[in-house]
Amino acid sequence: MARKLISIVTPTYNEIHNIEELLSQVYEVIKPLENYDFEFLVIDNCSTDGTQDKLRELAAKNSSLKVIFNNRNFGHIRSPYWGILQSTGDATIYMASDLQDPPNLIPEFIQNWEKGFEVVLAVKPTSAGNPLMHFLRRHYYHLLDKISNVSIIKDSTGFGIYDKKVISQLREINDPYPFLRGLISELGYSVKLIPFNQPRRLRGLTKNNVFTLYDIAILGVISHSLVPIRFVGLFGALTSIICFALAIVFLILKLIWWNSFPMGYAPIIIVVSFMFGIVLLSIAVLGEYIASIHTYARRRPIVVEKERINF
Repeated sequence: MARKLISIVTPTYNEIHNIEELLSQVYEVIKPLENYDFEFLVIDNCSTDGTQDKLRELAAKNSSLKVIFNNRNFGHIRSPYWGILQSTGDATIYMASDLQDPPNLIPEFIQNWEKGFEVVLAVKPTSAGNPLMHFLRRHYYHLLDKISNVSIIKDSTGFGIYDKKVISQLREINDPYPFLRGLISELGYSVKLIPFNQPRRLRGLTKNNVFTLYDIAILGVISHSLVPIRFVGLFGALTSIICFALAIVFLILKLIWWNSFPMGYAPIIIVVSFMFGIVLLSIAVLGEYIASIHTYARRRPIVVEKERINF
């Protein structure tokens, strides 16, 4: 009977302090799993801190370590996703390279995958990281779950194992800017959740900032919910009705008390300011949806590779 191949995919960007330790921990964990073959695929998003030199050195010593170097930094969503699509195993494990995704969960992933689960995901109901960020993430996913067309998996970063038919389906979808957690929910495959306490990052700097977190949050909403755009439309219609009614009332009062009912500046300023606020809010929401459509329409590649090693 042929041995099954498990692909392990991790993205890197300036992880010189973590990548060698991550590989060491992973190889230690998979050593007892003698019934499987493994390939380790690292996709580097144009690191500038020596991570690429370290990966070349490690790949020269280990032919099972495959490396992709991107032509430039293609962002925190496109690069990891492209790495997942390049895997060739019977199942693919995705994990971050900052050691906040513990490698010791790999055997449990494989065990549950062998039981028939097509997706096994680690979820972090608790975290040793920034408590404020963990609080905001939890409540964001709770809100996203309420407004989405499907139930969104909460507290997941994508860390887990995916059957090859899931990966094949992702290739067919060919989404240029995917929200992976929502996409997995949309596809409807059987999912097993494994809770864990996420450790703190011990070395290096986190690549998450206000922009990247906002990008993921907005992507999740516009990819899997029509509620915001419908809410804006409904709110705009109600506001227009109210403002039109107020205009009629002011006109009637002015006609009845022509001389004693001066038309002041305050009501005008209030109504105009309110309307401008509604217009700007509506434009912002519509702009996000139009930007999403524009991303699909351009049909640009997810990533452009500069070099491959050990493929």
